[in-house]
Amino acid sequence: MATFCHRICHRWSLSRITGLVLISNYKSQVTVPVSAATCRLLSWSGARVTSLAHQSLCGLKNQRSCSSGADPAPQKGGLGVRETSLLLNANCGREKAVASSPAKETFFTDLDVIPLPSPFEEILDEEAVQIEGREVLPPASFTLRDYVDQSDTLSKLVLLGVDLSKLEQRPNVANMLLRLDFDKNVKECLLFLKDLGVEEHQFGAFLTKNPFILTESLGNLQKRVSYLQSKKFNKEAIARMVSKAPYLLNFSVERLDNRLDFYHKELGLNVQKTRELVTRLPSLLTGSLEPVRENLKVYRIEFGFQENELQHMVMKVPKMLVASKKKVTVVFDYLHNIMGIPHLLVTKFPQVFNAKLLRIKERHLFLEHLGRAQYDPVQPNYISLDKLVATPDEVFCVEIAKATLPDFEAFQKTL
Repeated sequence: MATFCHRICHRWSLSRITGLVLISNYKSQVTVPVSAATCRLLSWSGARVTSLAHQSLCGLKNQRSCSSGADPAPQKGGLGVRETSLLLNANCGREKAVASSPAKETFFTDLDVIPLPSPFEEILDEEAVQIEGREVLPPASFTLRDYVDQSDTLSKLVLLGVDLSKLEQRPNVANMLLRLDFDKNVKECLLFLKDLGVEEHQFGAFLTKNPFILTESLGNLQKRVSYLQSKKFNKEAIARMVSKAPYLLNFSVERLDNRLDFYHKELGLNVQKTRELVTRLPSLLTGSLEPVRENLKVYRIEFGFQENELQHMVMKVPKMLVASKKKVTVVFDYLHNIMGIPHLLVTKFPQVFNAKLLRIKERHLFLEHLGRAQYDPVQPNYISLDKLVATPDEVFCVEIAKATLPDFEAFQKTL
């Protein structure tokens, strides 16, 4: 293969050199400069170059004779090796070409004497400005950042505050965003959310959590809003629920109805309290129901709370339903079995399930160290669970423990 390519290149070089010889010999009026490298190549080629030149020259003379109307005269002889060498040496020494007529210039152009422009040739700044280039999207990338400058949708989402670095880590989201048209898909959805009461400064966080709402049709979104309105949710409640639970409108009407029915029956709440519960914590409608079922079993069976006590706690602290099972278990065990807090007080102050066990333990031990650990409401110096866990350290030390903050900090180091 290499030998074949070498032969083709060699033959092309010889043909081009023959053209130079013909041009030089044409009426001896036009001289084309030949480089030293070409001269060396011709000298090396020898008789083969002479033969090619002779054949081409004969054809050229015949062509001229035919065009002038005269009969072509037979050629008795051609250029010899010595004449060709002299001609080439004369061409190598000359550097100026004689001006030719337009007809001859056309002839030279037809012979492809003018070289093609090189891709490495330098161009002027004026020419470079006139070159138009079109930016092409990368065929593949690991980040959406490479597409922001070329994608109108992505650039506008960034301006809205959408965190593309989080979205690109989720499967299929990046490809989905690149296929969206901002005016057809994104703009109409944002206007719909704004009409519901979602603030504009919330759009970025909203779409970062739930970009799939951009693929939902406006008809389906309106059906789900109409369902919530039929369940007596007012406009403020719907706006709060959609803002706090971005996936709410991705749920079908049937699924939303099943979730509301679950809390209505499982907790024994009436319609109004069920509506109030999910309005305060709308993630109850979008999250998994398994943690809720597990926590209800723990409160009823392991902790021993009655149905009315459980209803009271859930309505005051809805997060109890989705809290960590391990956390609520260790908190209740310490309150009930170590501190001696009865169910009635825990029911009255269910906020203790939101507190950290370490905070409860440090403060109880400090009060016990001072002899002020009194949690019975009928006894003097009573300390409520609310004040025990919710007050800042400065207030706790001065108003409840009747001590100083340095004393409390020194005691913490002994634990």
